[in-house]
Amino acid sequence: MIKIRTKLLIYFVAVLILVIVMFFVREQNAARIIELHNESTEQYLLLNELTSKTDQTFQSLQIYVHEPIKENLIYYQEDKQQLLDLQQEYDQLTSKGIEKKNYLNVLTSFLKYSDQTVRGVDENDVEQYSFSLNEADNTADYIHEKTLELLNEELTSYQQFITLEDKRIAYTKNMGTAVFVSIIIVSVFFAVWFSDGITRTISNLTNAAKEISAGNYQGKDVEVPTKDELSILTETFNEMKRNISESVTEVKEKARLAQLLKEMELRSLQNQINPHFLFNTLNTISKTAYIEGAERTSDLISSISSLLRYNIGNMERDTTIKDEVEIVKEYFFIQESRFGDRVTFRLNVEEGCVNKSIPCLTLQPIVENAFVHGIEGMADGATIELHIYQYDQQVCIDIKDNGAGMDQTAINRIFNSDESDEKIAESRSGHSTGIGLRNVIDRLKLFDKNSEMSIKSERGKGTVVQIRLT
Repeated sequence: MIKIRTKLLIYFVAVLILVIVMFFVREQNAARIIELHNESTEQYLLLNELTSKTDQTFQSLQIYVHEPIKENLIYYQEDKQQLLDLQQEYDQLTSKGIEKKNYLNVLTSFLKYSDQTVRGVDENDVEQYSFSLNEADNTADYIHEKTLELLNEELTSYQQFITLEDKRIAYTKNMGTAVFVSIIIVSVFFAVWFSDGITRTISNLTNAAKEISAGNYQGKDVEVPTKDELSILTETFNEMKRNISESVTEVKEKARLAQLLKEMELRSLQNQINPHFLFNTLNTISKTAYIEGAERTSDLISSISSLLRYNIGNMERDTTIKDEVEIVKEYFFIQESRFGDRVTFRLNVEEGCVNKSIPCLTLQPIVENAFVHGIEGMADGATIELHIYQYDQQVCIDIKDNGAGMDQTAINRIFNSDESDEKIAESRSGHSTGIGLRNVIDRLKLFDKNSEMSIKSERGKGTVVQIRLT
């Protein structure tokens, strides 16, 4: 993640480095021009000094020829030594070339003829020093001419180079101006882009907050393309919105389930018309039937009494799978008396599952639903199976029937939490408890939010209701 401050620092450092490089290049060009100017000036001065010193040396030589005394010889030797020093300096200063080599050779020739003149004077060889002095004079004149040529060539080359350097300086200046203008333009675009990224994200967060304050928790999450503090703020805001939405949904669900429980309690109260009198009456009838030898009738009345006693109890109480299975057996005994051999009930319960807690009246309404909507219209061969087993740390309950089945639309209607009270009441007609599958699903979720209930069915192929308890 790159922070906003880091982005700004990177941008300003890049701009600063670019400006420094631009000024450095301009300063280098200016320093190069000054250096070349100094080198050319020094070379011009040296050539001029060589010419002057050559003339001065020749004049000292002439004075010595006309008056060959020791003092004049010393003057000549001093001028000659200075000329040699200037020759060596010129050799070190300038680059190698044919013109330079020729010029140095001419200076050497001049010094050679000058020395020959001095020797001729010392030996009183008039012919020798006259010839050597004449050659030295001619060489000195040639040095004058050669110096002028070299100066002219150097000036021409320097002028051409200065022209090129001027063009390069102009190009560098134009480039610097273009870079400076580009930096300004890029800075403006960067400022607009950067501020737009911040303000757009803040605006989106503001609009999302307004929607939440208006009660709309299902809006799209706020998205931000960058990975900085704004992304953290946005992700935190989205997570907060989801948590609020889940909390509101949970509160609404609990309120709805509480309302359903109140309705069931009301129905239970409506059915509790002097229940003790009803139970006592049924027990009296059961005992009378047993005394009269009608044991089957006595068992049937006893099952009805147990079923009614279980059904009109407190709906909020929790019970175990063992109790639920026992009441299913009582219910099936009653239905078996009604349907006879038309229906077969199969029960398979693992012992390790019987003590598992479960909401009251969970299994019997599902089995009753299989009877009423599944196999009631079958002439024979009807089967209802109840399997309870443990798998993958879950208690699994499967209720199967081979009855009429249902389509996906009916299944979706069962799981639709917005089902109207009228449809619920209609679906409960004909049931001994007045409890439909939707009510069972709601109470299971209230009992264990991780529980699962599913329905698999097809028309004419029966139905399988599956419950998974954690």
